[in-house]
Amino acid sequence: MFFRPRLLDAFNGYNRTLFTKDVLAGLTVGIVALPLAMAFAIASGLKPEAGIFTAIIAGGLISLLGGSRVQIGGPAGAFIVIVYGIVERYGVPNLLLATAMSGVFLFLMGVFRLGTLVRFIPIAVIIGFTNGIAFLIGLSQIKDFFGLQIEKMPAQFFQSVHALYLAADTFNPMALGLACGSLALLIFWKLFQNRLGWFSHLPGTVVAMVLATIVTSVFNLPVDTIGSRFGGIPSGLPSFEWLPISWDSAQFMVVPALTLAILGAIESLLCARIADGLIHDRHDSNQELMAQGVANFVTPFFGGMPATGTIARTVTNVKSGGRSPIAGMVHALTLLVVVWVAAPLANHVPLATLAAILMFVA
Repeated sequence: MFFRPRLLDAFNGYNRTLFTKDVLAGLTVGIVALPLAMAFAIASGLKPEAGIFTAIIAGGLISLLGGSRVQIGGPAGAFIVIVYGIVERYGVPNLLLATAMSGVFLFLMGVFRLGTLVRFIPIAVIIGFTNGIAFLIGLSQIKDFFGLQIEKMPAQFFQSVHALYLAADTFNPMALGLACGSLALLIFWKLFQNRLGWFSHLPGTVVAMVLATIVTSVFNLPVDTIGSRFGGIPSGLPSFEWLPISWDSAQFMVVPALTLAILGAIESLLCARIADGLIHDRHDSNQELMAQGVANFVTPFFGGMPATGTIARTVTNVKSGGRSPIAGMVHALTLLVVVWVAAPLANHVPLATLAAILMFVA
Protein backbone atom coordinates (compact mmCIF):
# COMPACT_ATOMS: atom_id res chain seq x y z
CA MET A 1 0.00 0.00 0.00
CA PHE A 2 1.33 3.46 -0.96
CA PHE A 3 0.61 5.22 2.38
CA ARG A 4 0.19 2.97 5.41
CA PRO A 5 1.18 4.23 8.87
CA ARG A 6 2.41 1.62 11.34
CA LEU A 7 -0.37 2.70 13.69
CA LEU A 8 -2.79 0.65 11.55
CA ASP A 9 -0.79 -2.51 12.30
CA ALA A 10 -0.13 -1.72 15.94
CA PHE A 11 -3.51 -2.94 17.19
CA ASN A 12 -2.98 -6.59 16.24
CA GLY A 13 -2.94 -8.33 19.62
CA TYR A 14 -3.19 -4.98 21.41
CA ASN A 15 -4.60 -5.14 24.94
CA ARG A 16 -5.06 -3.11 28.11
CA THR A 17 -1.61 -4.03 29.46
CA LEU A 18 0.15 -2.74 26.35
CA PHE A 19 -2.01 0.40 26.38
CA THR A 20 -1.06 1.09 30.00
CA LYS A 21 2.64 0.69 29.18
CA ASP A 22 2.30 3.00 26.18
CA VAL A 23 0.57 5.68 28.27
CA LEU A 24 3.20 5.54 31.02
CA ALA A 25 6.00 5.64 28.44
CA GLY A 26 4.35 8.59 26.70
CA LEU A 27 4.05 10.49 29.98
CA THR A 28 7.74 9.86 30.73
CA VAL A 29 8.92 10.93 27.28
CA GLY A 30 6.71 14.01 27.37
CA ILE A 31 8.37 15.14 30.60
CA VAL A 32 11.83 14.39 29.17
CA ALA A 33 11.03 16.32 25.99
CA LEU A 34 10.02 19.56 27.74
CA PRO A 35 13.46 20.93 28.74
CA LEU A 36 15.08 19.60 25.56
CA ALA A 37 12.49 21.21 23.29
CA MET A 38 12.96 24.61 24.95
CA ALA A 39 16.75 24.30 24.97
CA PHE A 40 16.95 23.32 21.28
CA ALA A 41 14.73 26.24 20.27
CA ILE A 42 16.69 28.81 22.27
CA ALA A 43 20.01 27.49 20.95
CA SER A 44 18.61 27.80 17.41
CA GLY A 45 17.89 31.50 17.86
CA LEU A 46 14.14 31.03 18.41
CA LYS A 47 11.74 31.50 21.31
CA PRO A 48 11.33 28.49 23.64
CA GLU A 49 7.71 27.94 22.62
CA ALA A 50 8.83 27.16 19.04
CA GLY A 51 10.47 23.99 20.34
CA ILE A 52 7.48 23.04 22.49
CA PHE A 53 4.98 23.60 19.67
CA THR A 54 7.16 21.49 17.38
CA ALA A 55 7.34 18.65 19.89
CA ILE A 56 3.55 18.72 20.27
CA ILE A 57 2.46 19.07 16.63
CA ALA A 58 5.28 17.38 14.74
CA GLY A 59 5.75 14.76 17.47
CA GLY A 60 2.07 13.84 17.31
CA LEU A 61 1.98 13.69 13.51
CA ILE A 62 5.17 11.60 13.25
CA SER A 63 3.77 9.02 15.67
CA LEU A 64 0.34 9.07 14.00
CA LEU A 65 1.60 8.68 10.43
CA GLY A 66 5.13 7.24 10.79
CA GLY A 67 6.68 3.98 9.68
CA SER A 68 8.16 3.08 13.06
CA ARG A 69 6.26 1.73 16.05
CA VAL A 70 8.24 3.59 18.71
CA GLN A 71 10.05 6.55 17.15
CA ILE A 72 9.55 9.90 18.92
CA GLY A 73 9.73 13.01 16.74
CA GLY A 74 10.46 16.60 17.62
CA PRO A 75 13.17 19.27 17.54
CA ALA A 76 16.68 17.81 17.51
CA GLY A 77 20.17 18.98 18.36
CA ALA A 78 21.37 18.12 14.86
CA PHE A 79 19.36 21.06 13.49
CA ILE A 80 20.69 23.72 15.86
CA VAL A 81 23.65 24.92 13.80
CA ILE A 82 21.73 24.94 10.50
CA VAL A 83 18.60 26.58 11.91
CA TYR A 84 20.60 29.26 13.71
CA GLY A 85 22.44 30.04 10.46
CA ILE A 86 19.17 30.34 8.52
CA VAL A 87 17.60 32.60 11.17
CA GLU A 88 20.73 34.77 11.28
CA ARG A 89 20.94 35.15 7.51
CA TYR A 90 17.32 35.07 6.32
CA GLY A 91 15.13 35.67 9.39
CA VAL A 92 12.46 33.60 11.14
CA PRO A 93 9.74 33.95 8.43
CA ASN A 94 12.08 32.46 5.86
CA LEU A 95 13.05 29.67 8.27
CA LEU A 96 9.35 28.75 8.46
CA LEU A 97 9.20 28.75 4.67
CA ALA A 98 12.35 26.61 4.39
CA THR A 99 10.93 24.15 6.94
CA ALA A 100 7.67 23.79 4.99
CA MET A 101 9.64 23.29 1.76
CA SER A 102 11.80 20.65 3.45
CA GLY A 103 8.58 18.87 4.37
CA VAL A 104 7.64 18.70 0.70
CA PHE A 105 11.09 17.33 -0.19
CA LEU A 106 10.89 14.71 2.58
CA PHE A 107 7.46 13.57 1.45
CA LEU A 108 8.68 13.23 -2.15
CA MET A 109 11.72 11.26 -0.95
CA GLY A 110 9.30 8.81 0.64
CA VAL A 111 7.04 8.71 -2.43
CA PHE A 112 10.01 7.88 -4.68
CA ARG A 113 11.21 5.28 -2.16
CA LEU A 114 14.58 6.85 -1.41
CA GLY A 115 14.53 5.79 2.25
CA THR A 116 16.61 2.68 1.59
CA LEU A 117 19.55 4.78 0.36
CA VAL A 118 20.40 5.94 3.89
CA ARG A 119 21.85 2.54 4.74
CA PHE A 120 24.65 3.15 2.21
CA ILE A 121 26.03 6.21 4.05
CA PRO A 122 29.47 5.24 5.49
CA ILE A 123 29.49 5.02 9.29
CA ALA A 124 32.68 7.11 9.40
CA VAL A 125 30.83 9.99 7.74
CA ILE A 126 28.00 9.75 10.26
CA ILE A 127 30.42 9.67 13.22
CA GLY A 128 32.38 12.65 11.93
CA PHE A 129 29.21 14.60 11.23
CA THR A 130 27.75 13.81 14.66
CA ASN A 131 30.95 14.82 16.48
CA GLY A 132 31.03 18.07 14.52
CA ILE A 133 27.46 18.85 15.57
CA ALA A 134 28.28 18.02 19.20
CA PHE A 135 31.23 20.42 19.18
CA LEU A 136 29.20 23.25 17.65
CA ILE A 137 26.32 22.71 20.10
CA GLY A 138 28.77 22.97 22.99
CA LEU A 139 30.27 26.15 21.53
CA SER A 140 26.83 27.71 21.10
CA GLN A 141 26.05 27.22 24.81
CA ILE A 142 29.17 28.88 26.28
CA LYS A 143 27.41 32.26 26.30
CA ASP A 144 24.55 31.22 28.60
CA PHE A 145 26.68 28.69 30.52
CA PHE A 146 28.96 31.49 31.70
CA GLY A 147 26.27 34.19 31.66
CA LEU A 148 28.19 36.30 29.14
CA GLN A 149 26.71 39.60 28.00
CA ILE A 150 26.55 39.23 24.22
CA GLU A 151 23.64 40.91 22.47
CA LYS A 152 23.71 38.68 19.36
CA MET A 153 25.89 35.64 18.75
CA PRO A 154 27.27 35.39 15.19
CA ALA A 155 26.40 32.29 13.20
CA GLN A 156 29.94 31.74 11.85
CA PHE A 157 32.47 29.74 13.86
CA PHE A 158 35.43 32.14 14.05
CA GLN A 159 33.20 35.16 14.64
CA SER A 160 31.51 33.26 17.49
CA VAL A 161 34.86 32.46 19.11
CA HIS A 162 35.91 36.10 18.75
CA ALA A 163 32.64 37.35 20.30
CA LEU A 164 33.07 34.97 23.25
CA TYR A 165 36.66 36.16 23.74
CA LEU A 166 35.65 39.83 23.74
CA ALA A 167 32.88 39.17 26.29
CA ALA A 168 34.97 36.96 28.59
CA ASP A 169 35.16 39.63 31.33
CA THR A 170 31.34 39.90 31.53
CA PHE A 171 30.75 36.39 32.91
CA ASN A 172 28.19 35.96 35.67
CA PRO A 173 29.51 33.88 38.63
CA MET A 174 25.94 32.98 39.68
CA ALA A 175 25.07 31.71 36.19
CA LEU A 176 28.33 29.75 36.00
CA GLY A 177 27.75 28.18 39.42
CA LEU A 178 24.17 27.25 38.49
CA ALA A 179 25.29 25.75 35.17
CA CYS A 180 28.14 23.76 36.75
CA GLY A 181 25.83 22.47 39.47
CA SER A 182 23.22 21.43 36.89
CA LEU A 183 25.83 19.70 34.73
CA ALA A 184 27.29 17.88 37.75
CA LEU A 185 23.80 16.70 38.71
CA LEU A 186 23.16 15.42 35.16
CA ILE A 187 26.43 13.49 35.15
CA PHE A 188 25.73 12.07 38.61
CA TRP A 189 22.21 11.05 37.58
CA LYS A 190 23.57 9.30 34.48
CA LEU A 191 26.27 7.41 36.37
CA PHE A 192 24.23 6.34 39.40
CA GLN A 193 20.66 6.24 38.07
CA ASN A 194 20.36 2.49 38.63
CA ARG A 195 21.15 2.96 42.33
CA LEU A 196 18.62 5.68 43.04
CA GLY A 197 15.67 3.38 43.66
CA TRP A 198 12.33 4.98 42.86
CA PHE A 199 14.06 8.21 41.82
CA SER A 200 15.68 6.38 38.91
CA HIS A 201 12.38 6.74 37.03
CA LEU A 202 12.75 10.53 37.02
CA PRO A 203 14.62 12.04 34.04
CA GLY A 204 17.83 13.77 35.09
CA THR A 205 17.17 16.75 32.80
CA VAL A 206 13.82 17.42 34.47
CA VAL A 207 15.30 17.05 37.99
CA ALA A 208 18.08 19.53 37.11
CA MET A 209 15.63 22.01 35.57
CA VAL A 210 13.18 21.87 38.50
CA LEU A 211 15.86 22.17 41.21
CA ALA A 212 17.63 25.02 39.39
CA THR A 213 14.32 26.83 38.92
CA ILE A 214 13.50 26.51 42.63
CA VAL A 215 16.96 27.74 43.66
CA THR A 216 16.75 30.69 41.25
CA SER A 217 13.30 31.69 42.52
CA VAL A 218 13.92 31.21 46.25
CA PHE A 219 17.24 33.10 46.30
CA ASN A 220 16.25 35.52 43.55
CA LEU A 221 19.52 34.89 41.71
CA PRO A 222 20.60 37.58 39.20
CA VAL A 223 20.63 35.25 36.17
CA ASP A 224 18.81 35.29 32.84
CA THR A 225 15.61 33.24 32.78
CA ILE A 226 13.04 32.39 30.12
CA GLY A 227 10.83 35.09 31.58
CA SER A 228 13.49 37.83 31.63
CA ARG A 229 14.70 37.17 28.08
CA PHE A 230 11.60 35.92 26.25
CA GLY A 231 8.73 37.06 28.44
CA GLY A 232 7.73 33.48 29.24
CA ILE A 233 5.83 31.04 27.04
CA PRO A 234 2.16 31.21 26.01
CA SER A 235 -0.28 28.88 27.80
CA GLY A 236 -1.76 27.28 24.69
CA LEU A 237 -1.09 26.45 21.06
CA PRO A 238 -0.72 29.26 18.50
CA SER A 239 -3.34 29.85 15.83
CA PHE A 240 -2.85 28.81 12.23
CA GLU A 241 -1.12 31.48 10.13
CA TRP A 242 -0.31 31.45 6.42
CA LEU A 243 3.38 31.72 5.60
CA PRO A 244 4.56 34.88 3.78
CA ILE A 245 5.42 33.09 0.52
CA SER A 246 6.94 34.94 -2.43
CA TRP A 247 9.11 33.76 -5.30
CA ASP A 248 11.80 36.30 -4.33
CA SER A 249 12.30 34.60 -0.97
CA ALA A 250 11.41 31.03 -1.98
CA GLN A 251 14.19 30.77 -4.56
CA PHE A 252 16.81 31.46 -1.87
CA MET A 253 15.28 28.86 0.46
CA VAL A 254 15.67 25.85 -1.86
CA VAL A 255 19.22 25.00 -0.72
CA PRO A 256 18.50 25.50 3.03
CA ALA A 257 15.31 23.43 2.62
CA LEU A 258 17.19 20.62 0.91
CA THR A 259 19.80 20.70 3.69
CA LEU A 260 17.10 20.41 6.33
CA ALA A 261 15.37 17.61 4.40
CA ILE A 262 18.51 15.53 3.90
CA LEU A 263 19.63 15.98 7.50
CA GLY A 264 16.14 15.18 8.77
CA ALA A 265 15.96 12.05 6.61
CA ILE A 266 19.34 10.77 7.81
CA GLU A 267 18.63 11.53 11.47
CA SER A 268 15.13 10.02 11.50
CA LEU A 269 16.03 6.83 9.64
CA LEU A 270 19.15 6.22 11.71
CA CYS A 271 17.02 6.69 14.81
CA ALA A 272 14.42 4.27 13.44
CA ARG A 273 17.13 1.66 12.79
CA ILE A 274 18.36 1.99 16.39
CA ALA A 275 14.78 1.56 17.60
CA ASP A 276 14.41 -1.57 15.43
CA GLY A 277 17.34 -3.15 17.24
CA LEU A 278 15.78 -2.40 20.61
CA ILE A 279 12.33 -3.86 19.91
CA HIS A 280 13.32 -6.44 17.25
CA ASP A 281 11.11 -4.90 14.60
CA ARG A 282 11.59 -3.43 11.13
CA HIS A 283 10.41 0.05 10.27
CA ASP A 284 9.08 1.25 6.90
CA SER A 285 11.66 3.86 5.90
CA ASN A 286 9.61 5.38 3.07
CA GLN A 287 6.50 5.71 5.23
CA GLU A 288 8.65 7.34 7.89
CA LEU A 289 9.95 9.90 5.39
CA MET A 290 6.43 10.73 4.27
CA ALA A 291 5.36 11.22 7.89
CA GLN A 292 8.37 13.44 8.54
CA GLY A 293 7.42 15.40 5.43
CA VAL A 294 3.84 15.97 6.60
CA ALA A 295 5.04 17.02 10.07
CA ASN A 296 7.60 19.49 8.74
CA PHE A 297 5.13 20.94 6.26
CA VAL A 298 2.38 21.49 8.85
CA THR A 299 4.40 22.68 11.87
CA PRO A 300 5.66 26.01 10.43
CA PHE A 301 2.05 27.20 10.01
CA PHE A 302 1.90 27.15 13.82
CA GLY A 303 5.29 28.80 14.39
CA GLY A 304 7.28 25.56 14.78
CA MET A 305 10.81 24.63 13.76
CA PRO A 306 12.24 21.63 11.83
CA ALA A 307 11.59 18.22 13.35
CA THR A 308 12.99 14.73 12.96
CA GLY A 309 13.31 11.46 14.85
CA THR A 310 15.13 11.93 18.15
CA ILE A 311 17.37 9.17 19.44
CA ALA A 312 17.42 10.04 23.16
CA ARG A 313 13.63 10.36 23.44
CA THR A 314 13.03 7.25 21.30
CA VAL A 315 15.34 5.16 23.50
CA THR A 316 13.62 6.57 26.59
CA ASN A 317 10.29 5.56 25.08
CA VAL A 318 11.43 1.99 24.48
CA LYS A 319 13.05 1.62 27.91
CA SER A 320 9.89 2.98 29.53
CA GLY A 321 7.79 0.26 27.90
CA GLY A 322 6.45 2.00 24.78
CA ARG A 323 5.67 -0.45 21.98
CA SER A 324 3.25 1.35 19.67
CA PRO A 325 2.70 4.83 18.18
CA ILE A 326 0.18 5.44 20.97
CA ALA A 327 3.13 6.26 23.27
CA GLY A 328 4.34 8.98 20.92
CA MET A 329 0.87 10.49 20.69
CA VAL A 330 0.56 10.47 24.50
CA HIS A 331 3.96 12.23 24.65
CA ALA A 332 2.55 15.03 22.48
CA LEU A 333 -0.62 15.29 24.59
CA THR A 334 1.47 15.38 27.77
CA LEU A 335 3.40 18.39 26.48
CA LEU A 336 0.15 20.08 25.49
CA VAL A 337 -1.27 19.65 29.00
CA VAL A 338 1.99 20.92 30.54
CA VAL A 339 1.82 24.04 28.36
CA TRP A 340 -1.78 24.69 29.39
CA VAL A 341 -1.22 24.12 33.09
CA ALA A 342 2.38 25.04 33.88
CA ALA A 343 3.35 27.72 31.35
CA PRO A 344 3.66 30.48 34.01
CA LEU A 345 6.21 28.39 35.91
CA ALA A 346 8.52 28.38 32.87
CA ASN A 347 9.21 32.08 33.46
CA HIS A 348 11.65 31.15 36.23
CA VAL A 349 13.65 28.49 34.35
CA PRO A 350 17.29 29.74 34.23
CA LEU A 351 18.94 29.75 30.82
CA ALA A 352 22.21 28.62 32.42
CA THR A 353 20.59 25.29 33.31
CA LEU A 354 19.20 24.83 29.80
CA ALA A 355 22.74 25.52 28.53
CA ALA A 356 24.06 22.84 30.92
CA ILE A 357 21.48 20.37 29.57
CA LEU A 358 22.65 21.02 26.01
CA MET A 359 26.29 20.72 27.09
CA PHE A 360 25.36 17.32 28.47
CA VAL A 361 23.59 16.42 25.21
CA ALA A 362 26.67 17.51 23.25
